[in-house]
Amino acid sequence: MRVRVRRREPHGLHHGRRPGPRRRGDGVLSTPTDEPEGYPEPYYAPGWEPAPAPVEPTAVASLITGVLLFGPVALALGIVALRRTAARQTRGRGLAVAGVVLGAVGTVALAAGIVVAVLTASAQRPLPPDVPHARDAHAAQLVTGNCLESLPTDGAVETVRVVPCAEPHTVQVVTDYEFTSDAVWPGQDAADARVARACVLEDDEVAAGVRAVTWAPTEAGWARGDRRGLCLAVLPDDVTGSLLDGSATLPTAAPTPTP
Repeated sequence: MRVRVRRREPHGLHHGRRPGPRRRGDGVLSTPTDEPEGYPEPYYAPGWEPAPAPVEPTAVASLITGVLLFGPVALALGIVALRRTAARQTRGRGLAVAGVVLGAVGTVALAAGIVVAVLTASAQRPLPPDVPHARDAHAAQLVTGNCLESLPTDGAVETVRVVPCAEPHTVQVVTDYEFTSDAVWPGQDAADARVARACVLEDDEVAAGVRAVTWAPTEAGWARGDRRGLCLAVLPDDVTGSLLDGSATLPTAAPTPTP
């Protein structure tokens, strides 16, 4: 009798032989592999590079609006673009910075322009006929009834001191002459003559020593839209009250001696 002894191999050792396929519960054969479970590592072909990050649209919009001088809009878009480029890892930070700079400059320029426009408008706004308190004003703001502290020197008049007519004063605007808005500049002499023809004092005012002085628009003022000339009554002494309503007390004229 011959006895064959079969040597049993240790568990897990296969002496270089690869494990054969195993049958799964669903009947499909599977071959064990040495690869870890999950997705394999990506394979990049030679010369392949990842696609660049997209440009942030708000950064482009900020730069464009800044160039077009929409300062506040460019500033706001630039700030938003800076936040988005940091959060989304998108490109365009340089564009956003440029938009912020242009927006800031445009915003400052816009604010300065608004301030100048407001000051110019306030400088051209007519005064009330009798101001409540003393103030300096541009000559173009004067209207009939305004009382002036004193008469400025001859020449171009820019600012005057306007006082309430109840306070002592020596000058009052008693009438004005309005040129038509479409009139052509007639020249300084002709403008002075037209205003002078409309400046007529009362007989008792003339008798009390009141004299008339006219202010006509200058060529520079005409170019800015000034079309009004003024007739001023200059009193010999300080008075209180208004010549227009008769509340001003004029000095009594000396009687004319009879021959």
